[in-house]
This record gives sequence, structure tokens and C-alpha cells, in this order.
Amino acid sequence: MEAGTAREQSLFESALGIEADDEREKFLAESCANDMELRRQIEELLAAHAKSDRFFSPAVADFIKETTAPLTAAFEGVDGEPMGARIGRYKILQELGEGGCGKVYLAEQEEPVRRRVALKVIKSGMDTKSVIARFEAERQALALMDHPNIAKVLDAGATENGRPFFVMEYVHGVRITNYCDENNLDTPQRLSLFIQVCHAIQHAHQKGVVHRDIKPSNILVSVNNDTPMPKVIDFGIAKATEGKLTDNTIFTSYGQFIGTPAYMSPEQMEMIGLDVDTRSDIYSLGVLLYELLTGRTPFDQKELLNSGFEEMRRTLREDEPQRPSTRLTSLTNAELTTTAHRRQVEPPKLISSMRGDLDWIVMKALEKDRARRYATANGLAMDVQRYLNNEPIIARPPSQLYRLQKLIRRNKVVFASGTVVAATLITGLGVSTHLYLREREALKVQERLRQEADQSRQESDQARANETHLREMAEAREKVTQARVLQLHGKMEEADDLLAQIPAKLFTPSTEATTTFRELGDWNLFQGNWKEAADRYSVLVQVNQVDKNDQTDEATHDLLMATPLLIEAGDLVGYDRIRKMELKRLAGTSNPIAAEHLVKTSLLLPADPSVMQKMDPLGKILADSLASNDPKINGGTFYASWRAIALALLEYRRSDFTNAIHWLDQCSTYPGQASSCVATTHILQGMALSRLGKDQEAAAELKIGKQMVSETFQKFQKKLEWGDNRSGVLPGWLMARIFLREAETHAANPPETSP
Repeated sequence: MEAGTAREQSLFESALGIEADDEREKFLAESCANDMELRRQIEELLAAHAKSDRFFSPAVADFIKETTAPLTAAFEGVDGEPMGARIGRYKILQELGEGGCGKVYLAEQEEPVRRRVALKVIKSGMDTKSVIARFEAERQALALMDHPNIAKVLDAGATENGRPFFVMEYVHGVRITNYCDENNLDTPQRLSLFIQVCHAIQHAHQKGVVHRDIKPSNILVSVNNDTPMPKVIDFGIAKATEGKLTDNTIFTSYGQFIGTPAYMSPEQMEMIGLDVDTRSDIYSLGVLLYELLTGRTPFDQKELLNSGFEEMRRTLREDEPQRPSTRLTSLTNAELTTTAHRRQVEPPKLISSMRGDLDWIVMKALEKDRARRYATANGLAMDVQRYLNNEPIIARPPSQLYRLQKLIRRNKVVFASGTVVAATLITGLGVSTHLYLREREALKVQERLRQEADQSRQESDQARANETHLREMAEAREKVTQARVLQLHGKMEEADDLLAQIPAKLFTPSTEATTTFRELGDWNLFQGNWKEAADRYSVLVQVNQVDKNDQTDEATHDLLMATPLLIEAGDLVGYDRIRKMELKRLAGTSNPIAAEHLVKTSLLLPADPSVMQKMDPLGKILADSLASNDPKINGGTFYASWRAIALALLEYRRSDFTNAIHWLDQCSTYPGQASSCVATTHILQGMALSRLGKDQEAAAELKIGKQMVSETFQKFQKKLEWGDNRSGVLPGWLMARIFLREAETHAANPPETSP
């Protein structure tokens, strides 16, 4: 069997997700039709999976290795994790559950804090591209969330054998329908829990994520301080709206549907490329609400599966479900009595309570045409809350009689008292007062509904904007990954072309991304592509702005590279913007390394007063570090020489040329200097002497510096590898080149009067 084809993988993974033998048999009969060879091969794979969970042939293993490396690898021994086994810093305690492609374990995290967590890992042999895509989608979808009713992602990584896993908050609870029935919650209590679920889904939608598998088993209720707390879990088949959460596809090319049929929207069943957006989750929420109210789903899951795939699609697309109140009347007496008892109400009252508002709310959420459903999950929650508050809902046309009924129901005591008083007054006055109050309340309700509709539209617009941004970020991450692969294969130009397409605002910091940008920045530098090299490092500097306190070697190295490269590329506006941006971010530093880098990069070119004003505290930090005899403070002679260079440059820009020469003389006393440091010392010495009118001495110093830049640096550059840039050698030579050009320009065009 050719394991890599989309059709065979799709059918196998779909069949694997059907547990009942008779339902799986019916699915295969429909899907394979008269292709007996295809069915035989799929049944062989299913049998092999049942025996050992290692159902892929060597050919498939090769296919997986070629198409998903390095994300997946040959793996042994984790499908049946023994109790006490470890994955990273997590100790396996017991198995919680198993899906089509992954297993979930209860595990104990031992450090930095001890706690119990849920750990999800892809099963051995299931690391196909589509499965890994779904797994990565769940991890990224949950990582975006920050809501009390959504299970939090705590960690993620890969096992020693390369299989992805992630760690999430352990939710100790039961499915929402079971919790409601076991605790005999009445209808208002069930609706209150449902509103919390809607708020969680609204949060996901605002993050640009569609759950696509909302059902009771994915909503667990736990009790904290006697308060039930529903939590939405398992974003395993979630999809970023208008985009992708991972680099791989989640929806197969052969019509493999993703979800649970009874809870799936009609557009999910189409599978013809129709975009599935947030309104699909609104439909699934409608099914959940239907089940909470009646104890049944609009279409029975077992009947849907037994009807065959095409009939199931037709049913969900075309058949209208019964209203909740009508569905209750169709139950047997025993079923209706049980359902009513679980809601603490008599059967007739249960049916009566469904008629009207609840029927309207549920049926609006279950509209076949998604444009007629609630625009947002928050809109659905608000209508349910209006029902609980005895306010007019927006799911039905608000007639004047309907508004009056709601008004009277909300104000029973007032209207009862008013009736007694009105009976003692003149009939005409009572009627006039009644009409006035009714009209005034109606106007208030209309205004409130208008404001709520405007709010819903604004939320919908914001959700769409978030969806677009997340799609662009996902595309940017995909390009970075592709560039990294090309780079590892030596295709540097193609990799660099991909990075050039990524705006800085879409850059997502990660080890892979920053490494790719830095290495391609170095590559461009060695090719003499100053602008491209400057662009790569400028992106990293701008991203470092996110962490205002990041003073690591990597972050300051990006600054050391970006600023001279911008000058070499002729982008003086970009250089001025970067130096002011970094000064604002790190002006309050107490780190001598960061202070040295800020002074050198900020003063590569003459600076305006706003820059010079921020130099005094930085200069003091450098002077104090050089005054110390502790190598941990002064950084040793290698770093001390560069700090003396920075102080000399600072005094030169202040026009204190005598003091500048003092620091340059001190720099010359430190042993073990880099060649670029020596060259820079001669060049700055020549510049300062020239300003003092000592032209012969200045010319001698500049001659030495120029010779080192033109000869020593060029010879040294030929021996460099890209990785040597980390030592700071290249930034030093780039600065020397810039100062040499400034000195030569000054010598060719001396000022009319010496300062």
C-alpha cells in the first residue's frame, strides 16, 4: 500500500477514530465502495494497530522521516508508559485517556514547582504530517489562551526520541452534561454554566482560534469552594481562522471531516473548501445548549452514523431539528419524567419553560445559514442572560405585546400595586399613565438593544482583525521555518529571500527564528550585502524592544552589528532611529557591558543634544568599572580596553580632545587587545590630535590605523568563518572603518576655525 497518499491516510485515520466495530464496518463499506483492495489494506493496518500500535510499514516510516524530520523520529517504548517513567521533568503517574493520535497522562512536575499536570504526547507510529499538524495546532491554540474557563498550557517540548508533547493544567472534573444531571441542576443553573462556556469560546475567537469540536466531553466541570467552574479543553482540531496554526495542513485533501457529527455545523460537513469560521462554533454551542435543556442532541449521534456518510451530510445540511419544547413532547413518559426530575421541575412546567424564548435562542444558534446565527459567542451569552433577567431577547421579533409581557414579568410587585391603586383612581388617568410607562420602557429597551448590537459588531470586527493578524504571524513563522531548512541545506540566497518578505512587526521571537536571522545577517555581511545584513540585524534589535530589561550578550551583539551595518548601507535615518530606540530602552542600565555597547553604537556618528544628555551616567559606569581592580567588575584587560575606547569616543564627541587622548593612552597599556581595538585606538588618536592642531602626529597615527584596516583586516576577514562574528571581531573592524572615513573627510575638509 502506498502509505503516503492522502486518500489512504485519510480513510485509515478516520476509521481509527471510530470505536464501535459495527459503525467502523459501515464506514469502510461506504468509503471504499467497490475497491476491495483498498479496503483490505486499510483493514490490515487496523489489525496491526490493534495488535501492537505499530501499524506503519517501513515504507511509511521512510515517508514520515523524509516529510516531517526533524519533528518526528523512530520511537520505541512510550505508547505504554510504565508508571513512574519520566518524560523530561515530568513523572508519569497514570494514563487518563487516549485519542486517535495521542495519549494523555496524569504526571507530576517536580521542579521548579511540584504539581500535578496533564501531559499529552503523540503515540508511537502516529507521527504522520497530518497528526503532527493537529497536535501542534492544539499546542499553539492553547498557548494563545488566557481565560479562567480554558485549560492553560504550562510547557511544551519533545521526548528524547523526538515526539512532540505538551503539558497543560490538570482539570479534575466531569463533562458538563454529567455534572448537571448528577447534581440535578435546574434550568437557570445550567444556563449560568453555559454562559461561562460562551465567554471562554468568545475569548478563543478573539485570539483568532476556532475550536471546531465543542461537545460535553471537551467541557469539564470542577468544583472550587462549592462553586462549579467549567473549563474548555482539547483544542486538538482547532483551526486559526483564515489561516493556519502550524506549518502543516489539518484538513486532508480527501474529504476527511474533523469533529463529532452530532455537534458539527452544516458547513463543517460540506468539505468542499468552504471556510469554517467562528460561526461554526456558535452552531456547536447551540447543540450543547439544546442538550443541556432537553438531555438530547438535535440529531441523534448513533442514528447519524448508522445512516451512512452521505445521508449524515444531507441531514445536517438540509433537515431542520425539532424545537426543544417539541422534542420534549416526543419523549416517552418515562424519559420525560427522568429528564424533568434531573431539572427539579414537573414535566408540564419543563415543556412550558422551553416554549418561547429558549426555543427562539436555541433555533437561532442552530440556523443552517450561518449568516442568520448569532454573530459572536458573546452575543449568544448575552441573549441567554437576557432570558434569565426577564428582558427582551434579540432572537425573536420584539412585538409591543411581547415587550409589555417582559416588562410586567420583571416588575411583578410594581404592576400588582399599580393595579390596586389604578382601581381606586379615575379610569382615564390610569390608562394614560399605563400607556406612558409602557412607551418609555419600550424606548429604553430599544436603545439598550441598539447599543448591545453595536457592541457585538465592534467585537466581531475586532475578532476578524485578530484573525487576520494571527494568519499573517502564522505565515511569517512558516517562512522562517522554510528559510531555516533551506539554510541548513546551504541554499543561503533562497533562505535570505524568504526572510526579506517578513515585516518586523510579524516576527515571533524563538531560538529558531533569531538564529536564522543572525546567521543570514552574517552571510550577507561576508557577501558585501550591507543593506541586507543591516536589515536582518535591525529586525532583531526591534524585537528586543519587547523585553525592556534584556541586556544579554545576544541582545547587545545584535545592536553592535545593526548600527555600523546601517551606516555602511547608507541608511543614516535608520541608524539614528535605532540608537535612540536602544538608549530609551537601556538608559537606566547598571551593566558595564551594556553601557559600553550603548556608548560606542550611539556615537559612531556625531549625535544631537538629546543623545548626548544620556551619556553622562553611562560614562560614569564605565569609568567606575575601569577604576576597580576586580576582574569580575572591569571584565579583564580585553574588555577594559574596549571600555577605554568608549570613554575616549565619548570625550571626543564632547570636544574634550585632551581627555580623549588620556583614555586612548590608558587603552594602549592593556595587554591582549584585539587587532580591531588597536586600529581604532590609532584612528581616534589621530582624530583627536588633528583637532588639537598636531597635524604631523595625527597623520602618523591615521596612517597606522588605515594600514591595519586596509591590510590586516582584509587578510583576517578571509580567514573568518561566520561563527567568528560572535567574538565581537567584526563589529570592531566595522567601527574602525567608519571612524577612518570620518577622519579622512575631516582631513580633506578641515573647519575654518579649530575648536
